[in-house]
Amino acid sequence: MMAQWIIEPLQYVFFLKGLGAGLLVAAACGVLSGFIVWRGMAFIGDALAHAILPGIVIALMLGIHMLIGALVAAIISVLAIGTLTGHKRFKEDTSIGVIFAGAFALGILLMNRVGTFQDLSHILFGNILGVSSFDIILIAFVALLVILLVIIFFKELLVTSFDTTHALAIGLSPLVIHYGFLILVASTTVIATQTVGVVMVLALLVTPAATASLLTKELWKIIVLSTVFALISIITGFYTSYYFDAPSGATIVLVLTAFFLAAFSYSKIKQRLIR
Repeated sequence: MMAQWIIEPLQYVFFLKGLGAGLLVAAACGVLSGFIVWRGMAFIGDALAHAILPGIVIALMLGIHMLIGALVAAIISVLAIGTLTGHKRFKEDTSIGVIFAGAFALGILLMNRVGTFQDLSHILFGNILGVSSFDIILIAFVALLVILLVIIFFKELLVTSFDTTHALAIGLSPLVIHYGFLILVASTTVIATQTVGVVMVLALLVTPAATASLLTKELWKIIVLSTVFALISIITGFYTSYYFDAPSGATIVLVLTAFFLAAFSYSKIKQRLIR
């Protein structure tokens, strides 16, 4: 019975494509999640998910794939955020807020002008069961590139996340690493938006690491656990949504939230036992 329960949904192509895309997104988000939490950038995923809206609308107007427009808009947004953050008068959260609000307002204005809200609703709220073969290829390329770059530049990301002064002393450029990391987050945000929607992106980029940080304090362990939590949430969410006819994106986030609450309860109980 258990084997049949697992195999039955795999007979459908839409389920296999959605699950594959979701797992790729989860892997990329899980790897970045630890650095996002350690760097105090929890707001960046949500902000970028909204900032890509004008890129999506312009892509529709030009007749090109929406993911391409979203990726261009995301990269422009992170470069703008990085430029404003480099100004001594602005902190990163201020820069994010300014760019996020302006880009999202521009997107709403363009949507109103061209009347494309109905066409964009699946991007705003997710359409993980409707991804195409091209979407999967693009998602796989971006996800694997993100994971590979994090592995290659892990030491640089680690040093600049903890001590920028030491990074400068050993010849690293925290600003360049920061820009590079922002571009990785932007790329991952775009592919995550395609699968789970704008509302769900923040959870995949933040909740896995927030959960893992309750269980361990070592960054590499947080990254590993974050990835595991994200992957399990995709699989559990998919099967739950299939058998209970529930929205996939919302189910995935609820699974992640359940992991967080369980880890939080465990950490509280552990603290009491130690006392």
